[in-house]
Amino acid sequence: MKLDVIKLDSGKAGSIELADEIFGLEPRGDLLQRVVRWQNAKAQAGTHSVLGKSDVSYSTKKIYRQKGTGGARHGSRKAPIFRKGGVYKGPTPRSHAFDLPKKVRALGLKHALSAKATAGELVIVEDLNLADAKTAAVAKAVKENGWKRVLVIDGADVNEGFARAARNLEGVDVLPSIGANVYDILKRDTLVITRAGVEALEARLK
Repeated sequence: MKLDVIKLDSGKAGSIELADEIFGLEPRGDLLQRVVRWQNAKAQAGTHSVLGKSDVSYSTKKIYRQKGTGGARHGSRKAPIFRKGGVYKGPTPRSHAFDLPKKVRALGLKHALSAKATAGELVIVEDLNLADAKTAAVAKAVKENGWKRVLVIDGADVNEGFARAARNLEGVDVLPSIGANVYDILKRDTLVITRAGVEALEARLK
């Protein structure tokens, strides 16, 4: 697959040949869903917690005699049936993460990249160098190129000037190639990858 390469100022910078086994696959929704679920589960805090019968603060004295009352038998007011009693089998802090094979994760990333390429939402830029690395310059480049919700992936090291300038812009996120992931790619309208980023991704996924 061949795509045109542009500069941040919308000028042309030649073309690039993209590997079909990474950018030319037929996107599989089920595979993308598996990887996104894995990412979200791993990111979930899991700090939910409630007070059980042994955690609530209340007297442990038997509330009334065992028999002869005509009512149910109870040992203390901590029972879940009572108001302010402990919760029965409530949520406790735990990790929601589950295992997903590395091959499936890598394949999911390939399909996410292919999905963007198939939808025409993939843009290749020469580099992220700006003569004036300021927020206004990045905002101007983003506006002139018609990008709204955009993810920019650079090579092994992100251009510090561009990343600093884009930090305060809403809808513009910058990642190194090693940070490229399915969830961030799919939730953006446009995926912008530098020439160095393409080389790093192909080296990582081949």
